[in-house]
Amino acid sequence: MQGKRSPARRPTMKDIARRAGVSESAVSFALNDRPGVSDITRDRVRRVAEQLGWRPSTAARALSGEGAATVGLVVARPAATLGVDSFFLQLISGVQEVLAERQLGLLFQVVEDVDAECAVYRRWWAEHRVDGVLVVDPRTDDPRPGLLSELGIPAVVTGGVPDPESGPPPGLSTVWADDAGAMASVVGHLHTLGHRRVVHIAGLPGLAHTERRIRTLRAEADRRGLTEVRSVTTDYSDSEGAAVTRRVLSSETPPTALVYDNDVMAVAGVAAAASLGFGVPDDVSVVAWEDSALCRMVHPWLTALSRDTVSFGRTAARELLGLLDDGPSETVQVPLPRLIERESTGAVRDM
Repeated sequence: MQGKRSPARRPTMKDIARRAGVSESAVSFALNDRPGVSDITRDRVRRVAEQLGWRPSTAARALSGEGAATVGLVVARPAATLGVDSFFLQLISGVQEVLAERQLGLLFQVVEDVDAECAVYRRWWAEHRVDGVLVVDPRTDDPRPGLLSELGIPAVVTGGVPDPESGPPPGLSTVWADDAGAMASVVGHLHTLGHRRVVHIAGLPGLAHTERRIRTLRAEADRRGLTEVRSVTTDYSDSEGAAVTRRVLSSETPPTALVYDNDVMAVAGVAAAASLGFGVPDDVSVVAWEDSALCRMVHPWLTALSRDTVSFGRTAARELLGLLDDGPSETVQVPLPRLIERESTGAVRDM
């Protein structure tokens, strides 16, 4: 039997020094852009390093305080709900596109709650595991920005609303979407179609964007004189989306329109409505918050709010790279999600 193949040997600074005819200390100075060598020596060392395919060790960089070449992302949600959530897949795709340009890695972890997430940040900081982090799902009472500021970890919060009284704190940027404006457009569309009984099947309670959507729904309902409008929170899963749909449609005065906080719940809701004998949109109209391929794979196609989530991820990653390059903290608003009207919403039938 043939023996195991030996792993390929990585080139070292010693190899570069031998090929370039200089000392190892000179190689270190040249590759780390430190004074102590001439420009001619620096260029020669870098040329040899490129020829040999040398790359800096991320572990060594961390130990020397020069960075980990890695960005962190922690998600505090039930792991079972992430597998069917298109939003996070698209967001991470956009983030990874930008990180790849700088040859940075993405360290991803799923935890049970915000306390566990904070513990991860403390561990990463102590171990020099990441250079910065992307924070998702801002909370109404959120300990994470303060902790990250205390630890000195650069961070970008995605989905948070900037404080109008003050700018972003140093080392913390915000990329946000106007959830209030998006919900107002949904309510306006349904009101124009004659809907007066609307149930919003929302996501996780305590998330800042969930609370903004609920508040906006109430405000728009009050402004338009709609008295039979309410929100019900869920865990974003198809099972809870279907269960809530069956419950509200089985009430004595069922809603004429349902607004779901993601595409998965909306598709599950259509199936649940059909099982109770409700036609879409003849008996009940359906709107999905996140447009995706799922919204065009169900009959009828779903009216949905569309935004470029991949671009959202790119923007968040670029803002984080700006902080890592010692740039200022920024507040960036992405374009307002656009309501795409399809066959799942229609005028209320005469009752």
